[in-house]
Amino acid sequence: MNTKPDAGGHPDRATAAPAYVSVYDLHAYYGESYIVQGVSFTVHEGEILALLGRNGAGKTSTLRTIARLDDPQLTHGEIWLDHQHLHSMKSHEAAVAGVGMVPEDRRIIPGLTVEENLQLARIVEPTGWSLDRLYDLFPRLGERRRQEGVTLSGGEQQMLSIARALARDIKLLLLDEPYEGLAPVIVDEIEKTLKIIKQQGMTTVIVEQNAIRALELADRAVILDTGSVAFDGTAREVLDNAALRAEYLAI
Repeated sequence: MNTKPDAGGHPDRATAAPAYVSVYDLHAYYGESYIVQGVSFTVHEGEILALLGRNGAGKTSTLRTIARLDDPQLTHGEIWLDHQHLHSMKSHEAAVAGVGMVPEDRRIIPGLTVEENLQLARIVEPTGWSLDRLYDLFPRLGERRRQEGVTLSGGEQQMLSIARALARDIKLLLLDEPYEGLAPVIVDEIEKTLKIIKQQGMTTVIVEQNAIRALELADRAVILDTGSVAFDGTAREVLDNAALRAEYLAI
């Protein structure tokens, strides 16, 4: 069992970090399980970063740590977003600071229509994307605005979950397995939407088991192996390196 690092700050990193998002030396635990083991990477404004690795590598735990969710517990490290120190925040404070997390299970609110799910997000932060803008981006949601959200298809629920994040005034979009369980034609549609969001300046980190699709979408890639960074470079480098993909992604 590894000893937990002491919590502590690195004030020199605050002024030195050049990136829009800077993750530095994260260590996080689920109970006594050491899940995130010194993860560091940066994301520049408007980039898409693919955070990849085998099952159990620590990808979702890293996303949850950035979003400041209760689990896993951050014991050491820094997270900066547009000069704001997320590492000292609670989850609701990180959300106000501009973090939008789209979890794998989507968490559509039962009993609310598509539009009510979106309106609820806009009540919290009315400065996000307007309903008209969201329906332009997701025409299917506009067609189903009066339908209860939990009765949508899996792909439509994923669209609603992404739209709900954009309905708030976010700076960083975190996507956990957005293609999970979806037909290829729906994956194509969501991927097209994510490209449009990128063109409009959104900074995104995507965790996805369909690594090839994620790499084809992303600018850069970070590969985790048992909680640590094994590779940090361009997405094209991973696509072009069969040995790297075989070793760390089994593809």
